[in-house]
Amino acid sequence: MHYAWIIAFTGLFVVLFAHGFGRMSYSVILPYMKDTLSLTYAQAGLIATGNLVGYLLFTTFGGFLATRFGPRKIISISLFVTGAGLFFTGFSQSFTFAFVTRLVTGVGNGGCFVPMMTLPAAWFVARKRGLAIGIVNIGVCLGLTLTGFLLPLCMDHFGRDGWRYAWYLMGTIVLICSYFCYSLLRNNPGEIGLAMYGANGGEDETLPQAMTFFAAFLRIAGEREIWKLMGVYVTYGFSYIIYLTFVVAYLTKEIGMSSAGAGSIFAIIGLIAIFGGLLWGAFSDAVGRRYACICIYLVLAVAYALPAFFQGAVVFYLSAVMFGIAFSVPVLMAAAAGDAVGGQLAPAALGLITLIFAVAQTLGPFVGGRIKDTTGTFTYAFMLCTAFAVAGALFSLLLKPKTDTKN
Repeated sequence: MHYAWIIAFTGLFVVLFAHGFGRMSYSVILPYMKDTLSLTYAQAGLIATGNLVGYLLFTTFGGFLATRFGPRKIISISLFVTGAGLFFTGFSQSFTFAFVTRLVTGVGNGGCFVPMMTLPAAWFVARKRGLAIGIVNIGVCLGLTLTGFLLPLCMDHFGRDGWRYAWYLMGTIVLICSYFCYSLLRNNPGEIGLAMYGANGGEDETLPQAMTFFAAFLRIAGEREIWKLMGVYVTYGFSYIIYLTFVVAYLTKEIGMSSAGAGSIFAIIGLIAIFGGLLWGAFSDAVGRRYACICIYLVLAVAYALPAFFQGAVVFYLSAVMFGIAFSVPVLMAAAAGDAVGGQLAPAALGLITLIFAVAQTLGPFVGGRIKDTTGTFTYAFMLCTAFAVAGALFSLLLKPKTDTKN
């Protein structure tokens, strides 16, 4: 077996710990944490924003650091920071402390996610890249599934402070596993004397050359496709985070569903998304990133519109299924970034793309929380998400169509 597959499956666990535990778990813990700390929905949204601010602070910088010093070191250090942030969130006694610890977790999350999502671009040729990144993205989906099923059990078992033990458990797991991820990751095939997986003859990128931050930025900034991808990605960043942050609160506090029922819907998102990442990755390899993006945003629009305009258990489950199917936009963005600038520059390119994405993502929870506090319902927030998803499909029309390539 080519070592590229070890990289892909190690990446699955990196993303599970950094993104699944580091970010997605907050949506499940939010109702319990909000009641204990006596938070408003706006404050609960701001705590999520704190995590996203940390992500914003390091996502672009982390991508360029990975280009300069190699993804392996940056990913491993950032994963350790993520674990520390998760663990100390359990000690929160106030809004301010929770905001700071979630911000630290976001810093680690940003340093892991961007370099890891693009590392397959250095190991797989373009025609195999989408599927490989889809495997890495399964980590996000497993994170949704595990947190949706297990965290409510943990919190119910330990009572009022059960949410604290949930943070302790996730933090400890991530801290321990950061060492094992460092042991398995490698920066490129050349480090162990291999060519890229799928390369024919001399078609490989096994010997990247050192590049300064400034040189890397100039190379990326001169690529028009990168700026188009920014416009596409920003619509996802703003809309998906509102849905994901507040869907459990909507179901439990507004609809009256039990925490176990809402958790099962949250877990369904992760289960469906496991297959969605592979589906969209392979689909984009076949038809191109442009048409894959158009399709995935239209599916997202339906997922957001269902709870905005209809109610009922069937509607909520269908919305979760549709959202899970389309929960793979980062896969397409990472693959498209690698296509545009190559494997070595892919982390920096995705980092730059993610900068504007992270800004929109930072604003999303606060806007969604304010809409709820002002109107008394999340319905209008989901309507806004629908409009942004439609805009994403329209922006995707600007992307390059698929071109034949041997790489």
